[in-house]
Amino acid sequence: MQERYAYYPGCLASLSQKELDSSTRAIAQKLDIELVEMPSVTCCGAGDIHEAKPDYYLHISARILGQAEQMGCETILTICNVCTLNLRQANKALQEDAALLNRINDNLKEVGAATYQGGVDIRHLLWEVSEGNGYEAFKGIAVKSLEGLKVAPFYGCQILRPSKILGFENPDAPQSLERLISACGAEPIDYPAKVKCCGFPIVLAREDVALGELVQPLEQAVEAGADVIVTPCPLCHLSLDAWQRKAADYAGKEFGIPILHLAQLLGAAAGIEESELKFKRHVTRLSPEVKAKLQVPSVIGTEA
Repeated sequence: MQERYAYYPGCLASLSQKELDSSTRAIAQKLDIELVEMPSVTCCGAGDIHEAKPDYYLHISARILGQAEQMGCETILTICNVCTLNLRQANKALQEDAALLNRINDNLKEVGAATYQGGVDIRHLLWEVSEGNGYEAFKGIAVKSLEGLKVAPFYGCQILRPSKILGFENPDAPQSLERLISACGAEPIDYPAKVKCCGFPIVLAREDVALGELVQPLEQAVEAGADVIVTPCPLCHLSLDAWQRKAADYAGKEFGIPILHLAQLLGAAAGIEESELKFKRHVTRLSPEVKAKLQVPSVIGTEA
């Protein structure tokens, strides 16, 4: 039976990091997952609106959840750690407080927006393919072994903590990314900073502190012998990739390690073409050696 989700790519994958969206759509098609478009959703509010205007944040989230509900979808699929946490936090608050939900729904009705009855769950792509039927389905489409590729998983913080909201796996010793890396035929590389913050939430306010955070996973992954880092989060991807040059200058050393989103790694193992994985959009480019190990036909032998 085909899985059906309301698809919520979030802001970055919809705009500046469209390679994450195209990769997700391609791997979903391979997995026989139906991604139902949510045509008029907004940003989830990230941490900024959540902290500055918490009631406004709850209205934004209720509208998003309500759209999925009205589309007949029981689950929203995300590809972003921040979106997952924000929507799950709001969902918990709305489901546990009937008065709050009624007040927000009254306000949404006044402006003609979708209301929410509390019947939707929010799941990340990582969770859906790292265990159970999703994991078995992925192993079935992983037709190209990425043997020889050493992959450092980077979870970041908001897919693991707080565990009472997320609760998918042990936040101090997660294994979902490692399981999928192994299913791709690649070798997972362990290192302490894989569960730390990428620094993105404070990069504009305290760039020096953010870069200090960012250096840790880059430095440790390189020292552990990784060829690439894979992350399930567009914001972590942005920090590790686009800010890698600044992190290198800050640390006084070169890293040069490519950053892949989870859907891109899965897509490479599933034989998806570079035209959909779009590695060429990355700031930190793939080396010829890494291109060959990823086995994407249209990438091998070309300059990204």
